[in-house]
Amino acid sequence: MASKRLAAWPAQAELAAQGRSWLEQWQAAWLGAGNDAPFLSEAGLDKLARAFCCSPFVAKTLVANPSLATQLLTADGGTAEYGPECRDTDLQMLASTDEAAFMQGLRRIRQREMVRIALRDLLGDAGLDETLAALTALADFCLQQAHAKAYEILSGRHGVPENDDGEPQSLIVLAMGKLGGGELNYSSDIDLMFTYPDDGQTRAGDGQRRLDNQVFFTQQAQLLIRFLNEATPDGFVFRVDARLRPFGDSGALVTSFDFMESYYQNQGRDWERYALIKARPVCGDAAQRDYLMSMLRPFVYRRYLDYGAFQSLREMKALIEREVSRKGLRNNIKLGPGGIREIEFTGQAFQLIRGGREPELRNRSIMKVLKILGERYLLTVEAVERLLAAYRFLRDTENRLQMVDDQQTHNLPRDALEQARLAYAMGFADWNSFHDALERHRETVSEQFGDIFFSGEQASRPDEYALQLSALIEGRLRRVDEEALLRRLRFADIEPVLAEIGKFRESHAVRHIGKTGAERLAQLLPLLFEAIAATDAQADTLHRVLALLEAVVQRAVYLALLIEYPEVLQQVVKLCAASGWIADYLRQQPILLDSLLDSRLLYQLPDRRQLASQLRELVKNLADEDQEQRLNALRHFKQEQTLRVAAVDVTSRLPLMKVSDQLTWLAEAIVDEMHAMAVNETTAKYGRPVCRTGGREYHPELAVVAYGKLGGIELGYGSDLDLVFLHNSEGGDQLTDGERQIANETYFARLAQRLIHLLSVQTVGGVLYEVDVRLRPDGAAGMLVSSMERFAEYQRNRAWTWEHQALVRARVVVGGPVITEAFRALRHEILTRPRDIKALCGEIRAMRDRMRAELAKSRQGEFDLKQDRGGIADIEFMVQYGVLAWARDYPALTEWTDNIRILEQFGRFGLIPAGDAALLTDAYKHLRENAHRLALQGESAVLRNIDLSRNYIEAVAGIWERTMRE
Repeated sequence: MASKRLAAWPAQAELAAQGRSWLEQWQAAWLGAGNDAPFLSEAGLDKLARAFCCSPFVAKTLVANPSLATQLLTADGGTAEYGPECRDTDLQMLASTDEAAFMQGLRRIRQREMVRIALRDLLGDAGLDETLAALTALADFCLQQAHAKAYEILSGRHGVPENDDGEPQSLIVLAMGKLGGGELNYSSDIDLMFTYPDDGQTRAGDGQRRLDNQVFFTQQAQLLIRFLNEATPDGFVFRVDARLRPFGDSGALVTSFDFMESYYQNQGRDWERYALIKARPVCGDAAQRDYLMSMLRPFVYRRYLDYGAFQSLREMKALIEREVSRKGLRNNIKLGPGGIREIEFTGQAFQLIRGGREPELRNRSIMKVLKILGERYLLTVEAVERLLAAYRFLRDTENRLQMVDDQQTHNLPRDALEQARLAYAMGFADWNSFHDALERHRETVSEQFGDIFFSGEQASRPDEYALQLSALIEGRLRRVDEEALLRRLRFADIEPVLAEIGKFRESHAVRHIGKTGAERLAQLLPLLFEAIAATDAQADTLHRVLALLEAVVQRAVYLALLIEYPEVLQQVVKLCAASGWIADYLRQQPILLDSLLDSRLLYQLPDRRQLASQLRELVKNLADEDQEQRLNALRHFKQEQTLRVAAVDVTSRLPLMKVSDQLTWLAEAIVDEMHAMAVNETTAKYGRPVCRTGGREYHPELAVVAYGKLGGIELGYGSDLDLVFLHNSEGGDQLTDGERQIANETYFARLAQRLIHLLSVQTVGGVLYEVDVRLRPDGAAGMLVSSMERFAEYQRNRAWTWEHQALVRARVVVGGPVITEAFRALRHEILTRPRDIKALCGEIRAMRDRMRAELAKSRQGEFDLKQDRGGIADIEFMVQYGVLAWARDYPALTEWTDNIRILEQFGRFGLIPAGDAALLTDAYKHLRENAHRLALQGESAVLRNIDLSRNYIEAVAGIWERTMRE
């Protein structure tokens, strides 16, 4: 988007006169060089004069070299872009072997392009994005040419640098700061670091003197800096700052990869992490550059959520503010309040905190980072829009300040003429209107910066109250003072609270807490205890929250999160008060605390399509990560989505069927992605399976069949996945088509094994799902994967009744249309076959009696919701019996796999009285709801008080006796 065009002429008379004077001087210089009348039209001359008003640097340069205007301007004052022809000409100009000619060429290119960039910006032909990109491209070009020329000179003297294995080595130049981010400003220094892969020596030829790689690359870096930095009669190219390297000015100019890795692992400081966010390799071998960046990534981006970065950045900002105050830089648009640096800190805080887990945040451009933060709801859309508008305004201001005299300045002018110049360059009528707009943007930035960096700081500053709570936790208060403090906090029952605190105090984690953790714990306690005291179940909530705190207390990053974001602490207390299961879930996976940051997302559940889309996007963003990282990210996705379901469940009383739907959709999406990953890995080794049948060649595939709760769309929070694997390979030549050919049957067995491994392998992120494959033909003694043909033969001739019962809830969750339809047809055939109803009833009753005797967990006066007489299993067995008994005459009974819809069909077809069908449906929902609520409190599915459920239990038992008569 082009920038705002300049107004016709500045209102300030002196500024307008200056522009006209510069135009007259250029016209005189043009004519004095032997040219006829200037090639520019009246409109073109007018536009050029207006640009001169904004930039004496451009005016002076064109007066000194008037013909340069013909390369940059059209007759009507339009500006030409830098194209491929121009680059080819520049490369030819720099091809000279003479160092002085090379340096002169670089400086002339730089001077021409700086004028071009300024003119395109000031005359409205380029917007901010193009201006920053053009400045970055110019610096990259000059850097790369200087790098190549320095290497050419030194390798001609000393040979090619190699490591001990004879592999060529190259100097890697890392661009830092705004150059690294691709957002270089107009008259900026360029921040560089220099490194090389391995030690060794140059391979010297005749007449060449060998050098150690360290010496060679140091000389190359020094020569590169001289080519760019040295002032000659033609000026300079770019001022180079190399102080961001390890140990700064006192450190070696160039270091090896090994040295850098050791330094950042053992001595790297927080500000260096911040600086390396923007690090971008500009010169050197591509593979060596990639290796360097992968080596630096763990230092910059932690695998965990690093909320301690807030405090580090606050400290850095405090240092800057002290410097601003000391030097009187209040009007510095980069470092002053509401300036560019605060916007950068805002975006980069999230990068440091979350970039280890969210690769898309590892973006060097602050504008792109801010947009990503909005897309991920880490900042509001309004905040992002206001920050981006402020950033663009400030960066435009910065560039136009620096275009005045090609000087690196960020201070607003005090002189009236210069104020008028800046206001005019920014498209404002006068200084006051410009300054008002600037202040509005700076206020926006300061407000957003304060919200992010200081929202929890005031509450976290220790006071007498916090000190008392610390003393309570440490056991340093007298009993009377303990009781007084807890009463002040509105705790009703003192004894259990003191018992919980004592247990927490004596835990190993608290007794061995580090200094940083102890300080943060002291900051957290006032907020924590006040929130717990406000709940209805104080003792239970305290027990759950302290157990969670014990799990994270030695990981100060989580304490920092709760301090920085009091709303997260409030959500933790709210959810722990509502559910022991959630409290335990958070304790086992404290990384999920990050999911509580935005309550809008926490309590807003995606639909089936959105869930699958989110998972696909995550997998796409993880393409460059190693497998462990990908698996951990997928585990976190599953855990985060599960927590969201549970949060909505306990706070909004989400209907149980909706809970099961959400958890089922989640499992299906994950199994589908894991299957795709397993297929990619297995096919990469062996190729695709191929077979021939009926004279045609085709690629058979694997079907993943879900049984049990996943098959019946009744998945719970901790449910295993009951899976059976089938393939449709048959006929001749059943082999894969890769270099390592194997039989298709072996391919599918290895594919299934890989899928099970991906789903159930334990990593630091836990497991995705426990997988149970015992429902396959012949159980544990059978093959892991069966062909459809073999599975059909088993189901027709050898399967037990209980296996046909299990088939009622079986469905394909991963598989193409051909094999899915083949399974559906076979299931329909088996479920609709004729049966001896009396014998069937007897078998199912006997099996149910054995289960009840072996599995019921209730004691006298209690009720096992699943296994006792009149419970969930009775209803499930009646459903399975009904399908097996009646589907021959009512084949529509095979359409569904979930109990509720099958019961509805029983009533609709008159297979049982409509009242019984409705009652069984209500009872099933009621009993499952009770089991579900007990599970959310971390308790087993056993009712202690059955009065509220007695009517349902007795009704189910009665229907059982009427329906299951032998």
